[in-house]
Amino acid sequence: MRKILFPFSVFLGILVSSQETKADSPATDTLKTWSIQAQNTLMLNQAAFSNWVGGGANNVGWLAGVNYNLTYEKGQYLWENIIVLGYGQNNTKGVGTRKTQDVINLSTNFGKEFVKNWYFSAGASLQSQFAAGYEDGNNPEAAKISNFMAPGFVNIGVGVTYRPNDNFTMTLRPANARMTFVLDEDLQKAGTYGLKNDGDSVLFQFGFLGTAVYKLKLMENIDLINTGSVFSNYIDDPERLVLSYGAVLNMKINRFISTNITVDLLYDHNQIQKTQLKQTLGVGFAYIIDNGVKRSDRKDNQSWLKK
Repeated sequence: MRKILFPFSVFLGILVSSQETKADSPATDTLKTWSIQAQNTLMLNQAAFSNWVGGGANNVGWLAGVNYNLTYEKGQYLWENIIVLGYGQNNTKGVGTRKTQDVINLSTNFGKEFVKNWYFSAGASLQSQFAAGYEDGNNPEAAKISNFMAPGFVNIGVGVTYRPNDNFTMTLRPANARMTFVLDEDLQKAGTYGLKNDGDSVLFQFGFLGTAVYKLKLMENIDLINTGSVFSNYIDDPERLVLSYGAVLNMKINRFISTNITVDLLYDHNQIQKTQLKQTLGVGFAYIIDNGVKRSDRKDNQSWLKK
């Protein structure tokens, strides 16, 4: 997995750096329209014990990820793209290797402004994971419960986007197709992720999707990014909402070292009739890219990103 994430992170970093210009050089049209913020992270943890009366097991872990936000804004047009990839493992003596983080989140949204801060928009998104997940704390000896594109969620829809500044974006799609893919044959059983019949690989839903992103600067070098979404299926049981919330707290120590805490909450009746919770804490290397000031006239809207 590191062979995938590390080259991808380096490639994106080179791509962004190639667009930067010297402060005394005149800005090109590209620099006026594209805004790129990104974070490339590598978190490491380790513990070793020898004759330690308090007990403990030797372990070593790692977590790598990229989080890119690429925004094109010119005139009446707005195009936002988000790339979030992350994978991590921990190896504990006597227990073996377990997955600690696994996420694929890609989205794009294109809009044209019809009144101030409001855009007619259309977009798509993909959420899945890289590797198989198992019951009993991701124990490979236990029953498999997920895999790459099992499930995989694809949303495609049209609606409106409200974006008064760079810190807040809300998209409402009254016409949204949501497809749940289960491409692992071992998991293609009726009831798994909402599948209707044994052997089915796709569940199609059509309904309303609302998403929002709110960025907040708590204090110098501490930022909080909140994301939320709600989906209601018009076809079956519209009252069974799919709800999700995510928070990322970034605490930057310097340009290359930072701490981040993530919290994710999810309720999806088709997955499990309980609220799902995931929390991570990491300290390590983080290379942050902030490719210049905002390309629109709203330069004051990026106050949360100021260094």
